[in-house]
Amino acid sequence: MPNPPLPMSLVEARRSFGWTGFDAVLVTGDAYVDHPAFGAALIGRWLQHLGLRVGIIAQPDWRGTADFTQLGRPVLLFGVTAGNLDSQLAHWTVMRRPRRDDHYTPDGVPGKRPDMATVVYCQRLREAFKEDCPPLVIGGLEASLRRLAYYDYWSDKVKRPILLDAKADILVFGQAELALQELVPALRGAPGADAPDAVAGIAGTSVIRKSIAGIPRVLELPPWEDVSPLTAAGREQFARMFREYYLNCHPQGRPVAQKHGARCVVIYPPCRPPTAQELDAVYDLPFTRRPHPRYGNARIPAYDMIKDSITTHRGCYGRCSFCALAPHQGVTISSRSPESVLREIEVLAASPDFCGTISDLGGPTANMYGTFCRRGRYGCPTRNCLLPTICPHLNTDHAAVLELMARARRGRGVKHVFIQSGIRFDLALSPGAHDYIEQLAKHHVSGRLKVAPEHVSADVLRHMQKPGVARYKEFLRRYAKASAAAGKNQYTVQYFISGHPGCTLAHMVELALFLKHEQLAPEQVQDFYPAPLTLGMAMWHCGVDPLTSEPVYCAKSAREKRLQRALFFFRDPEHWPDVREALRECGREDLIGHGPECLVPPEKTREKRRPGAAPRSGEWLS
Repeated sequence: MPNPPLPMSLVEARRSFGWTGFDAVLVTGDAYVDHPAFGAALIGRWLQHLGLRVGIIAQPDWRGTADFTQLGRPVLLFGVTAGNLDSQLAHWTVMRRPRRDDHYTPDGVPGKRPDMATVVYCQRLREAFKEDCPPLVIGGLEASLRRLAYYDYWSDKVKRPILLDAKADILVFGQAELALQELVPALRGAPGADAPDAVAGIAGTSVIRKSIAGIPRVLELPPWEDVSPLTAAGREQFARMFREYYLNCHPQGRPVAQKHGARCVVIYPPCRPPTAQELDAVYDLPFTRRPHPRYGNARIPAYDMIKDSITTHRGCYGRCSFCALAPHQGVTISSRSPESVLREIEVLAASPDFCGTISDLGGPTANMYGTFCRRGRYGCPTRNCLLPTICPHLNTDHAAVLELMARARRGRGVKHVFIQSGIRFDLALSPGAHDYIEQLAKHHVSGRLKVAPEHVSADVLRHMQKPGVARYKEFLRRYAKASAAAGKNQYTVQYFISGHPGCTLAHMVELALFLKHEQLAPEQVQDFYPAPLTLGMAMWHCGVDPLTSEPVYCAKSAREKRLQRALFFFRDPEHWPDVREALRECGREDLIGHGPECLVPPEKTREKRRPGAAPRSGEWLS
């Protein structure tokens, strides 16, 4: 092949590249798809760009060590990732039900990776190579969010940083390209046991040290012994730990250290955001944009969904309490140049199986492309660009994204360019948005547009760090008007969350009434999951907002979570018994009846509901 994928065997390495060994081997919990939307492929290509011979071990059988030795011992490092998703969320819903499939596996077959895959893979590598094991470098979303002591939802315990449990040498978190650019030459000069000392001070990394002596400006967090107990004192220390790290988790922040017995986990500040030129260099790498040939005709659902998508930028201004994006990618927007995006579109359009439709042109939030803070994001004392209102220092001019959208849809072989990744509706209503909503409705919606109000109660939205419902209603009206003007019958897909810290049954009744009055039937809803390193996780575990010490109510019992969830589906007779129970519990029996304001009718004598009935297919994103 003129542009072969990274090899998954020694035979393939010799045939495609003339290699007889590897400098770096990446172990991933996902199938290997050589597409920039897959983390192992992106990092693998970047390491190849840095001059390394890179091999891939995808979804190894962790019950033994044979799969971990198939590429031999790499000269420089093993890179380990659970994949694009947290491995536990890949297996379980938030209600702790096993998932029926795994979208990152050929044919969606579940069970191809273990829980806490990062930890298990590292253990098998240590067993396989013993004292001769090269440095283990862990990364990806699962590791990135567990760089600090964290509350684990699945075990209801406070767990140690993943570096300790994985017995890895180095953790690379966030956007890893700049960190790897420094880490690779450092490891070349000091392989083996000296690796942690060699990479000391590299932004975007975490290491284990015996002492914090000599680390400039280091901030010592409360030790593990203080934050781990499930007591009032332990939760108070956990809140303090989270607050101090949260306030220092930016490129100009201080290194932080936490003692765990005789050892210290040191986390250096995140990398600075990449420039447009640096981001272009990553996405200009020679991806095949296809699954590895060894998978044959097997279908990989995640690939089918993103194969014709284009990433335009990284980062997000929103610091939504439930979202892992800000602690992972950061709150500064890094945008690719239009030329880089258009080059990728040309490559995509030249593919023989391209049908003329770009499924998504965007990033975490599509309409943040090309926007920026005039003061420099990390010099801002408020630390929130969008709340309570959009900061006047934030340049919300949508001219760059509007021009990119127009140029993309004029590309040769391109029939449609859709926005599937979702938009930020408060930014779309800002003065700098110009006619963004009108252009979106006219050219870039495939019938339904994704928006994420998450809730409608002012109290809940405040804890979520989301804009108020008035702005959402305004957006719905303007979008409907723009769709009508374009002569199209288009809809919105709303994302809502139940059970978020601060959310009570009364707040969910308020949301149900809003859905009834606005004639909305949400399809994409989920139970709150306290993802590690998020503000919502800290609220859930501590019972307070760690930034303000304000007490926060959390619905933790399975019964209340079930009742909150049922209020999304008040139109469905299968959920009526739970809805009535919820209404009675919060004193809203007036909403049970046949009146125009009622949510559910009264019980019928023979009304039955199957015990423990699960939501119907397509109702949940848990």
